[in-house]
Amino acid sequence: MMVSLALLLLGALAAVVAPRLLARAEWPEREPVVALWVWQCVVAAVLMCFALSMVFSAAAAWLAVRGHVFAPAPRGVVEAYAFGPHRPWSAVLAVVLASGGLWTVAMLTREIHRARRRRGRRREELLVRSPLLPGEEPGGERLVVLEGERPDAWWLPGAAPQLVITTAALRRLKGRQIDAVLAHEQGHARARHDWLLHCSGALANGFPQVPVFAAFRDEMHRLVELAADDVASRRFGRLTIALALVELNEDRGVFGPGGTPGAQVPQRVSRLLSPAGRLPAGRRLRLTAAAALVPVVPVLIAFVPALRALG
Repeated sequence: MMVSLALLLLGALAAVVAPRLLARAEWPEREPVVALWVWQCVVAAVLMCFALSMVFSAAAAWLAVRGHVFAPAPRGVVEAYAFGPHRPWSAVLAVVLASGGLWTVAMLTREIHRARRRRGRRREELLVRSPLLPGEEPGGERLVVLEGERPDAWWLPGAAPQLVITTAALRRLKGRQIDAVLAHEQGHARARHDWLLHCSGALANGFPQVPVFAAFRDEMHRLVELAADDVASRRFGRLTIALALVELNEDRGVFGPGGTPGAQVPQRVSRLLSPAGRLPAGRRLRLTAAAALVPVVPVLIAFVPALRALG
């Protein structure tokens, strides 16, 4: 029971403290890809804490579960976990955590279903605005040009991802700006950023009071755009993609003193025009390795009694 409580407390502590620590860090703006990895590892560690706490609570409450969990373990290992007089509380904790796990799966399923419906509607609208010519197949073209008075470009994910750009955008963007915008959208497609957004949205919608999940969703929306900006800037230059962002968004009211609250485009343009420079390769490697070890911590805590018994 003590291991289960320790894991539960660790998960709760990480869920509250981790977003605050990452919010104070200045390096994510310089290394958005590394920051994406760090956030995924932190959230995985929190989920791991709750999942392992559920397993040990169920093992303490029910002999049948304990027999399955510790089937190959020596008797001394089972005794090291001191399953004893905490069965009622263990059963309640196991049921609560299992309910949270089922709710998480339900939220993720709902998010994926909604995303598919949205994607289906957008593909139908795309076919209406850009009907197929004889011999063409749906999704066969990777780039679709639409007639439109509003400059816009977006990536439509799916089994056959498509990049969509309007004729107004083609008229407004100059030279390599078109290539930079397309490279930005291709960066989203190659990194499968849609899955990150789905998972973060499902967790935040399912558990709106958990700080780490709400921060995870907000940071995913911000960091995936920064990462895609960097992909485009490495190929076509920071000035080119910054000017392209201005051209695409200057009519949307995001610039100036009366800009849209919470708009990210001005911050993205400022970041591109005044780059802070990347972190040294050694520090990037250390951050990546340290983040990979974070989900291992709850596993080590879970095995402490077993290792002591065997040692």
